[in-house]
This record gives sequence, C-alpha cells and structure tokens, in this order.
Amino acid sequence: MPKDKFSAVWISHTSINDYLHCPRAYYLKNIYKDKTTGHKIQVISPSLALGSAVHSVIESLSNIPTNSRFDESLILKFDEIWNQYGGKKGGFVDLEEEHKFKERGKAMLRKVMDNPGPLKNLSIKIKESLPYYWISEAENIILCGKLDWLEYLQDSDSVHIIDFKTGKKEETADSLQLPIYHLLVHHCQKRPVSKASYWYLEFSSSPQEKALPDLKQAHEKVLEVGRKIKLARKLERFECSSGDTGCSWCLPFEEVVRGGGEFVGEINHRNTYLLSKSIAVEIEDDSLII
Repeated sequence: MPKDKFSAVWISHTSINDYLHCPRAYYLKNIYKDKTTGHKIQVISPSLALGSAVHSVIESLSNIPTNSRFDESLILKFDEIWNQYGGKKGGFVDLEEEHKFKERGKAMLRKVMDNPGPLKNLSIKIKESLPYYWISEAENIILCGKLDWLEYLQDSDSVHIIDFKTGKKEETADSLQLPIYHLLVHHCQKRPVSKASYWYLEFSSSPQEKALPDLKQAHEKVLEVGRKIKLARKLERFECSSGDTGCSWCLPFEEVVRGGGEFVGEINHRNTYLLSKSIAVEIEDDSLII
C-alpha cells in the first residue's frame, strides 16, 4: 500500500496526551468540527495564552542570525504578540488577571535575555514547519510535532534538543515528550542527537539536561499509543473513563459542543471559546495552539 499522508493517522505529543488523559477529550479536540464552520474547537485559558505567546517570541529567534539574535528586546516582541491574546481572546475575564499573566511572560523573557545560554549559539532549523515521519508505514501512522529549539553543537556535529516550559509544574518522569522529540529530530534531520533539556522559564535561568531517551524504547512506547488511537478512530469509540459525568479534560469541550461558552475568535483555524469561571477548570498547560 503506497504512503498516503492524507489517510494516515497523525499523532503528536499533544494529541497523545489528550488521548491518555481522556479519549473523549481527544475526540473533541482532534476530530470534532464545528458544524457551522467546519473548524476544530479550542477552549482558551490564561495559561494556554501565556504559553503560546512566550513560545512565539522564542521561536522567532531561530529565524535571526546568531550575531543579531538579541538586538531587539524580547519584551517589545512579546507586547506585539500579546495583542493576539489580550482580553477575552486569551481567556482573561478582567484586566487584573491579564496583567498578572502578562507580567509572568515578561519575567520569563527577561530570564532569557539576561541568560541566553544556548540561544546565542548556532541553531538548526528543520525545513518543514511541522516535522513529521511515518512511525509505521505499514500501519499508516505518522508522528509529528513542533520543536522549540535545536542547538547545533559544533564540536560533535550534533544536536541539543531544548523544550521551553512556561507552566509551574515539571514534566513527569513517564512523559512521552522527550521520547517523541528524540524520534522526530532523529528522523527529520541528518545529525545525531547528543543532548536533551527542559528549560523551565518560570523558575530557572538555564536549561536542565535530561537523560536522552533510548530510540528503540521510544519507538515502541509511542507506536503502542498510536495503535490505540488508530483503533479508537476506526471503532469511533472515545469514552471518558469517568463515564457520563465526564472529567476536567473533556467537560470544557462538552460545554462548547452543547452551545455554551463565548466565541472569542479564530486561532490557527480553530474556533476559540471562553467559558465562564464557574464552568472552566484552569489546568496549568503550556501546550501550543496548533
């Protein structure tokens, strides 16, 4: 059977997390489409807006030569990008809340400007805006994902994967994020990966190096979840483990499907909704809106 990326099941760190948290939430975020516009839906929150804005600023640096990468203030760039997420568009119900989150973002970027570390070094940019490869060609499953930063290590002609975190919690030991990123970088560019780090911008001035995941084990773990997602899609079976009562992951999206929430705009071809504080559950999440 020839490769066909249009019929393939695409999986990513975000969609895998959605499925592992709640299959129903996976369906509502990754398959369900608004019946009037044909767009997928997104529930906006302050944490999501903050993470997206900070990541956008840092991502813009990779397009600038190293010798002029920090010529322009990151705070000024942040102010420009924040216009996309101000007010209800970013899930903020009042100016005080928005100011608090905006100042958090500025503090993170000041850390980067004061301690640029690897960001002042050469970097690698994968050509595809969304790197991907067939993790199983026979099963027609594609692994994809956006990568925050790839530092080029000249001495070893290798790559250092850096992922920026804007949340207050550290990634858990069983997270599939670094295994997924290691697989993507290994398959989507030619240089070996020699390091991987998380940079917790909320409380750290430098990246924290992590053990590099084994590629074979990473492949097996990620493909196992991919197969479960493919089967769920084939059977159209996406049940919340909490039953009819729902859980914190799927209930906000259920509210939107029922007609609740306020439409506040469109971000990356997703209809974006704001829920009232009595309904929404704020989960500290810096996942990008893609």
